[in-house]
Amino acid sequence: LSESGVPQLVQPMIWDYAADLDVESKVLLIEKYHRCGFSKVWFASAFKGATGVNQSLTLIGHHLNNHLQWLKVASSVPADVLQGIALTGWQRYDHFSVLCELFPVAIPSLAVCLQALENGGYSEKVKENVEKLLGMSNLELDTFMR
Repeated sequence: LSESGVPQLVQPMIWDYAADLDVESKVLLIEKYHRCGFSKVWFASAFKGATGVNQSLTLIGHHLNNHLQWLKVASSVPADVLQGIALTGWQRYDHFSVLCELFPVAIPSLAVCLQALENGGYSEKVKENVEKLLGMSNLELDTFMR
């Protein structure tokens, strides 16, 4: 890779939607990319649509935990290596599948994930901010929103 010149042309994006993604293996992967000459990497997470082909509602806790793990990865690598994070929101698993987790039901998850990234974690204050922004009285992370 180093000799090919590719690292000067592209920036790799590391995708992982797991709530329990392996932080250590992601850090090692980033270090490998860096040694090959890639100066920047991207992360890709999901705020919806990555938990099942027929999922109707968004389980916020799963996506929040994924973002909290990515924050751990980010804090374990040099700050100048991370170019950014792409928050994906999958609508379907392939072109022949039915739609899953329509955007309106995932707005609370998007808000929680963005606020967690913006604030470097999740806290009662972040929860209160999201509830206020969305006009909600009780944000539920580990059950499906009613």
